[in-house]
Amino acid sequence: MRVLKLMGVMLVLGLLVQGSALGFEDDEQPGMGGETPPRLSFADGQVSFWRPGSPDWIEAQVNMPLATGDQLYVGESGNLEVQTDGGSFVRAGRNSQIGLGNLDQNYTQFRVTAGAVSLDIRSLDSGKTVEVDAPNAAFIIDRVGYYRLDVNGERTSFTVHRSGHATVAPADGETFGIGSGERIVLDGTTDPQVGSYRESDLDRWDQWCLSRTDDLLDSQSGRYVSRGVYGLNDLDRAGVWQDTTAYGAVWMPTDVPEGWAPYSNGSWIMDPVYGWTWVDAAPWGWAPYHYGRWISLDGRWFWAPGPPLPRPLYAPALVAFFGNQGGGSGAVIGWVPLGWGEPLVPWWGPERFRRPWWGGWGGPRGREVESGRYQNLAVGNGMMVVSEKRFGRGHLELMRSDGRGGDLRPIQADRLAPGVVGRGLPVGNRGIRPSDALMQRPVVESRPVRLNGTGNTGREQAPGIRGHVPVTYSVPPAPRQLKTDTDRNYQPVPQGGSPVLRSEEMRRPQNQERAVAPGPVPQGGNPVLRSEEMRRPQNQERAV
Repeated sequence: MRVLKLMGVMLVLGLLVQGSALGFEDDEQPGMGGETPPRLSFADGQVSFWRPGSPDWIEAQVNMPLATGDQLYVGESGNLEVQTDGGSFVRAGRNSQIGLGNLDQNYTQFRVTAGAVSLDIRSLDSGKTVEVDAPNAAFIIDRVGYYRLDVNGERTSFTVHRSGHATVAPADGETFGIGSGERIVLDGTTDPQVGSYRESDLDRWDQWCLSRTDDLLDSQSGRYVSRGVYGLNDLDRAGVWQDTTAYGAVWMPTDVPEGWAPYSNGSWIMDPVYGWTWVDAAPWGWAPYHYGRWISLDGRWFWAPGPPLPRPLYAPALVAFFGNQGGGSGAVIGWVPLGWGEPLVPWWGPERFRRPWWGGWGGPRGREVESGRYQNLAVGNGMMVVSEKRFGRGHLELMRSDGRGGDLRPIQADRLAPGVVGRGLPVGNRGIRPSDALMQRPVVESRPVRLNGTGNTGREQAPGIRGHVPVTYSVPPAPRQLKTDTDRNYQPVPQGGSPVLRSEEMRRPQNQERAVAPGPVPQGGNPVLRSEEMRRPQNQERAV
């Protein structure tokens, strides 16, 4: 019996070794990543972006994967939206500055020095928290709900709607909980005076934020793609789905010119975590470039997501890289989209994991591609080729290769020519720049921001993350039930009355207008929106 058991163990080990040799690796290998970075999913009006190491601010580009240290700014007019989870969105209105702090699997951190910010959290995994750091306090969110933050000079207000809950950690370190229906106002940054109000009514910008989330989550594409994938609503507007016998449901873009091909309109950037990452210029260009595979049918390109997975894994791009031998002035770099069932050879993470990988792919798996014979090389416009001098230097002017790529040979992105390594900072038109005073404002935070990713190591830190006031908190407490007058600067709101505050300057009617207006609103009308797809009556019913 022992001999049989030993033989069984050896057989299993042999199969595992054989599978590894063939390139069949576990979907989630240590160090492979797969966590989806926050996505800049909407930018309208004067919205600019800065990444550590960049010489100046540029106009923000939709579909930019955000990383620790990135900064966003909205000028006198505009709105921006960041998607942080399948059902979580952070939005900022005019005159707002927001930065990305630490980004861990169970922790997302934002830094706000001015403006109006909403957090519409529709889903939150167990043990995950979202932290928003302001000049007066840090706000740690641990429950689904709708949250509104307004920062105006020395005053910060934070409101919890819809059964939400957060922990407030002021600069003086005395943390307390805040529950649904409550608004906290803090005056001062070193020893803030704290007042408690009942929640104020949602204004028209709040209603737009909630309505937009409803629309984004009500997506036809969710029938065919894992709900955890970002940008499904964008697919609804820009293409059509059809069923196929061989590939299941596939999606075809309808707003592209004749002869278009995937990975032909965008740029390669160097992501701090994932290395070379494709940023597509099309508004819908997120899901089809970080998940699934591309196939060609009857002369048209289709995106094939494969069977939906409970937990889709993100990839910076799904391509195979090619290059010519010898380099020099004629050196070029090419890439071809992976076809049905083909593995990705990662160029990020530990070198020992740079082997064929099907992470995030739920369909059938082919064996390792032999001699670079990828399926889409047989398609006339399957490979995109660009001069090595242009790779990683902004929007690309592409050349099409001849069928099988001529003299190009497979390469990995981390083994590109030395002249290419080190490029990849986002490039674009010059954007509006916030004032130095605004960017240098310190914020209260529970964790100092550390730039320790691949691309950010050793780079200059943004002015807005130089100073911080560290605070600590343990288990988030329940909302405080104040029963006496001894609790400093924080007292309950009496039934039918105004807030009881110790600071006279904070005594004001609850319906007083906010000091920071997120966007222009015409008298008696809806918010002024600059995107036609968002112009609709606020009471319009959702499509079923």
